[in-house]
Amino acid sequence: MKGQELRMKTTEDLQRELLDLSREQFKLRMQRSGDQLAKNSELNRVRRDIARIKTILTEKQGG
Repeated sequence: MKGQELRMKTTEDLQRELLDLSREQFKLRMQRSGDQLAKNSELNRVRRDIARIKTILTEKQGG
């Protein structure tokens, strides 16, 4: 997910996206603990996307 795409979304959309990614991260962590995770890179991608969204939400609140 690109930062520019995220900046065009509203705060409500970003909050919804953050919730979805948090749920996905939880599922991936459970898969990893059960040795069922096929791609370890998926967990890293989700973590980075969560960080991007949180950063943009902070920018929107401050600006």
